[in-house]
Order: sequence, then structure tokens, then C-alpha cells
Amino acid sequence: MIDEPDRTTARTTAGSTPWLPMVSVAAIAAILSAAAAAGAVSLIDDDPGAASLADVGQEQSDIVPAQSAFVGGTDWNAVAGAVEDSVVSIETRSAQGGTGGSGVVLDDEGHVLTNNHVVEGAQDVEMTLHDGRILDGEVVGADATTDLAVVRVQDAPDDLSPATLGDSDAVGVGDPVLAVGSPLGLSGTATTGIVSALDRPVTASTEYGGDLVVSNSIQTDAPINPGNSGGPLFDAAGEVIGINSSILTTSVGESGSIGLGFAIPSALARNISDQLIDDGEAEHAFLGVSLSDGTATADGITRRGARVEDVVDGSPAAGAGIGEGDVIVAIGDDPVTGAASLTAFVRERTADEPVVLTVVSGGETDEVEVTLALRDESDG
Repeated sequence: MIDEPDRTTARTTAGSTPWLPMVSVAAIAAILSAAAAAGAVSLIDDDPGAASLADVGQEQSDIVPAQSAFVGGTDWNAVAGAVEDSVVSIETRSAQGGTGGSGVVLDDEGHVLTNNHVVEGAQDVEMTLHDGRILDGEVVGADATTDLAVVRVQDAPDDLSPATLGDSDAVGVGDPVLAVGSPLGLSGTATTGIVSALDRPVTASTEYGGDLVVSNSIQTDAPINPGNSGGPLFDAAGEVIGINSSILTTSVGESGSIGLGFAIPSALARNISDQLIDDGEAEHAFLGVSLSDGTATADGITRRGARVEDVVDGSPAAGAGIGEGDVIVAIGDDPVTGAASLTAFVRERTADEPVVLTVVSGGETDEVEVTLALRDESDG
């Protein structure tokens, strides 16, 4: 496997923490699409205690933020009111059944950004606007590698409200955030929280298998649940800084929020969505190594990193002199904490982009400049 964590290593877990099914348990996360069958509100299990929409007894729209209207000086009522029209509910039907999720309007042409796992395998796509209008959609392009997809509203109305994609690189730990989506089918639900961590390596697999989804995500304690998938994570200015995609849970079969949610950063989402809109597919950078988690000691300091298990002949890594057994501990100014971390950092970049890797080899630390190449699917 190339530019990926070693699968054997990736499927181990620390301690006895149980992880949800559907997840490749290297690092994180229950995929957050929700069953679309009538009355079904949980994708992961058939919990008899789960409430159906009829049990809830409220309209699926106009749901106010679940926490205080003012958090850290932010008027969340105003923010939610300003962004609600840019968020849609998504329902799909396929040979495997139906799923539901969320999405965010990108432009006046009706392009909507969501997760790949929300629309994966979809034969029919419907989108519901905040005002209740139901519109047919079609998949423009999907990228399983980053778990992002773009769908387009057919015959888009002229009153769509595109969201503004913000700068996820400017986000800091502790920043207030607002998640909006359709958890358990309840469209228009808004919840608030903070950014809990940045560059959190997340590894998961989709329902239909295929590529591992690896990303350095924004971690948040804003409650998100099955059905929030593909929905936006807003900052206090009402700009999208991430696409909610996964959660961590403590018990097998229980898929509710415990305050550990993860969003794909908007910088990556912008790059991939632009490619999907232009070409229907996305390209990814290629380093040319297979990796496992490791540590390295140099100058009396031991650090975590990504251990190189194999190097592809003729690859950028080979050309830069990186060899088996080397441990990569940083890429640019970003520390590398393991195989998934480095994989995600490489996927965020573009082909032909030069990067500086900090490599520990034989107890010595060196900075190596590598120009990434375009990944070819034949590379593995």
C-alpha cells in the first residue's frame, strides 16, 4: 500500500475502548450517515429506545441551537439565522437501501458539498431546503480518499443561499463553533461547542469498503450524531471551517455523541470540491512509501513519527534518499505523530508541491526536501 498507514497496524486499538462497526479502528470514528427508512433514526443499531420523528413531535426545521444562545460572547441565534438557508438535508436510495445526511450549498448553480459516504452507491438523491422544498439532485463527483462529494441540485432555484468557506488554517483550539445538520433526521438542528483539537488523525472506512479515509481533522465537542454527516461546522462569523464526518463512541452499538466529533477542514474541502466540480474527480499527491506508527531517538530526544516500511522505486521518497526504517517526524512545521498523520498531511497537498520532511535515520536528524508527485491509482 502506498502513502497509507500499514493496514495491520491501523486496525489495532489502544486499551479496551470499543469502537463502532463500519470503522477501521486505527484512530477514530463512526461514519455519520443516518438510515433513511421511515422512522429509523440510527444507522449503527436498532436501539428500541431511539426516538422516531413522530415521537419527537416537532417540525424538522426551525430548531434553535441546543445550547445557550450566547456562548463566549457569540450570539448564536443570529449566526444560526444567517446560515440556516445554506444547509440542506440529503436522502439517498440505492440497491443497499437508503441513507440520510446533510450538505452545504456552495454556489448559485446548486452545487452542494457533503460526505462521500452519504451518497456512496446512490441511485437517487433528494435534497430538502430549510424552507421544506424537496429538490432532485445528482452526484457530480465523489472522492472516497477524503470522504468528500459534490452533488448538484437539478433545476436549481434562483434563491439558493451559498455558504462562505472560511479558512480552517486560521482556526485555533478553543474557538467557538456551530454545527448544523440533520442528526437522526431532524433537519435544521444546530448545536454549539468549541474546537477541541486540530490535526487530529482520523482513519475510518465507509460502509461499502474501499479506500481508508484518512484526514487530519478538526475535533469539536459540539454534539453531532448520525445524520450530521456532510453538514457544515461554522465559526462565530458564520463561515464554514469544516465538514462534519465522524464521531468516536465508547460502546459498541451506541452511536450518540459523547463530545468527540470530527470535521474535515475547509481548506481540504475547498481543494477537493473545486476539483470535483471542474473534473468530476480529484487528484492526490504521492510520496511513495508505506508506513507504520513508530518512534525515533536523536540528540537524546525520542519522538513519535511515521516509520517507513517500504519505498517505491522511482518515487519522490526514493529520489530524496528516504529509506526503509527511517522515521519521519515532521512535514514542514507540522509534527507527524504516526502513519495516519503523515498520510493525511500528504493528501492535503498537491502534486509538484515541494515539502520539507524531518527524517530521523540512524540516530541522526536531517531535513529532506521532497517534491510530491501525482498519485496514479496503479501505484496502489
